[in-house]
Amino acid sequence: MADTAKETETTGGASALAELVEIVKTVVYALLIALVLRVLLFQPFTIPSASMVPTLLEGDYIIVSKFSYGYSRHSIPFSPPLFHGRILGQEPKRGDIIVFKLPRDGHTDYIKRLIGLPGDRVQMIDNRLYINGAAVPRQPLGKVTEQTEYGFEQSVDRYRETNPEGRSYVTDDWGPTGDMDNTGVFIVPEGNFFFMGDNRDNSLDSRAPEEVGVGFVPAENLVGKAQIILLSWDSMKASLFKPWTWVLNARPSRFFHILK
Repeated sequence: MADTAKETETTGGASALAELVEIVKTVVYALLIALVLRVLLFQPFTIPSASMVPTLLEGDYIIVSKFSYGYSRHSIPFSPPLFHGRILGQEPKRGDIIVFKLPRDGHTDYIKRLIGLPGDRVQMIDNRLYINGAAVPRQPLGKVTEQTEYGFEQSVDRYRETNPEGRSYVTDDWGPTGDMDNTGVFIVPEGNFFFMGDNRDNSLDSRAPEEVGVGFVPAENLVGKAQIILLSWDSMKASLFKPWTWVLNARPSRFFHILK
């Protein structure tokens, strides 16, 4: 009887160990699948600033397609220097909303709209955007009140801008006296791109030199194309530690909104 009991105990221990091994294997497989999906297909991001207002708001939770422009080392978490350039690279289109790594550190994620392609001449004159010497057409949509990140309200002019490819999007402008409303001509180098925020006077972008802003962005730094706003919360009111605010301060009208 004693031998039988001992054998049963041993068998039970082996069974528990086998079950633990299976659980660990399942977790490892799930993590590997998640990593592959994140590297090759899609990656989520939360919008932390107002630089892309009104297209993107603080608290928007977006999905970015990693395959849209091919893959670089920045497609992999922590950007390991495994290779240079892009694999299966595809050219982005003017007007795309793109997540990229900040050139000066290679790690910080930025999101802006693609304005200038390689060889383009980009300039701001009296808060009007010029591409290759021609003013980009825009239609006034009136004034709106915008809540700034500093807590005060700002009256802004809203426009519908149409780029040379015929793609239109809405921009906000605080007036013609902003720091970057008058610039020299930026000639976009080969293999680089020029980005601007839709919130033209509240965006640190390619109009500012790389040392303090964004500057020109190398093709290798592109992470992916913003495709959809999956979910959205008012980030000034919702709190991670107050679960009820996830519902009370949700913005359901922005859920599953396709980005253009």
